Amino acid sequence: MATGSMEAALMSDPTIKLPDDLLVEVISRVPYKSTRCCKCVSTRWRDLISHPDHREKLPRSTLAGFFYKTYGMGRDSRLPHVYQSVSGNWCPLDASLSFLPECGELDILDCCNGLLLCRRRTAPKSWDDPGTLEYVVCNPATERWVSVPATEYSLFVNDARLGFDPAISSHFHVFELVTAVALDLNNKYDYRIEEVGIYSSKAGGWTHQIVWDNSIEILCLSGGAFFNGVLHLRSDSNTVAAIDVQGNYRIIPIPTSPDARGVPNVYVSRGQLYLTDHASSELSIWVLEDSISENCWTLKLKVSYMQLVGVEYSSAGEHYGVISAHPEDNVIFIIVESASRIFPQMKLLSYKMDSREPRFVCDLGRNSRCPYVPYVPLFLESLADGH
Repeated sequence: MATGSMEAALMSDPTIKLPDDLLVEVISRVPYKSTRCCKCVSTRWRDLISHPDHREKLPRSTLAGFFYKTYGMGRDSRLPHVYQSVSGNWCPLDASLSFLPECGELDILDCCNGLLLCRRRTAPKSWDDPGTLEYVVCNPATERWVSVPATEYSLFVNDARLGFDPAISSHFHVFELVTAVALDLNNKYDYRIEEVGIYSSKAGGWTHQIVWDNSIEILCLSGGAFFNGVLHLRSDSNTVAAIDVQGNYRIIPIPTSPDARGVPNVYVSRGQLYLTDHASSELSIWVLEDSISENCWTLKLKVSYMQLVGVEYSSAGEHYGVISAHPEDNVIFIIVESASRIFPQMKLLSYKMDSREPRFVCDLGRNSRCPYVPYVPLFLESLADGH
């Protein structure tokens, strides 16, 4: 490098001469909030912080809590959701999202790496005014937000997802899943995706509206995960659908138990994609190793229902489900419905996979219902075109 170029580089980044291991040591001594900001300094800093080899040394993100819906409580339509912290006062936030403009209805649809995707409808001005529908992407930690215009299908769409990776870009994508809803023999609604709309914050508009040759069946309120720039959704045909930001998809087969009693779901933890499959008596957790090969999943853990929830909640009449995995620790979160037929209560438990230790977290009451949206704070001020 020429002398002038070296001097310019040192002025822009005084750490350029520091070896990687020393720079990682320096970054490891700052709080987690500052670590997230450090990712934006340069490509080198971003790659060092994101590298799996440095995961144990650097400050870790944490799952702060869950947003979920309630019913039968006569709540104001402005707040159809509740927030339950699982980390104490580590990350206080305005759970009502009152920093957003006033509206008649607000639904939280998804959360991805600290950003929430919401759908809001303005209050009607008259009896013949249905109000205006739009999406909102916001950061509760910084109270910044940006509006995303609705499409011609938005009024009839019940499912939309968010794709965002702050390690790569401050821009995000919204996936609007356009479905044909059909009633099956079990009186359950299946979400059959026939086309997908893609909104790009970088482009500032809806960039793709792709009609698929073959529809995909997605069980209502099933989970999903944005991983390596691709949205992964649990399909209702023992597969995972991987949808990229151009609206194209491919199918990944998954292992399932012959006596599966719940819907397998996907989560991102420790830089890997997890699949949970719970049978009548045990839970299996798989890790995606290679989405191209036929045998692409590796078994990470198999645990009995008794070990998973403990003796207190091991009654055969109880129902359980995995709702999330911790982003950095080997911990999963589980909801358990008590066996009481009169007043069933929803309990939130965690399970440490390393020590195989279940732990009661809190009561969610008898009025909570899915989806349970995990929230991991993001302390970056930047939000593309945000308010």
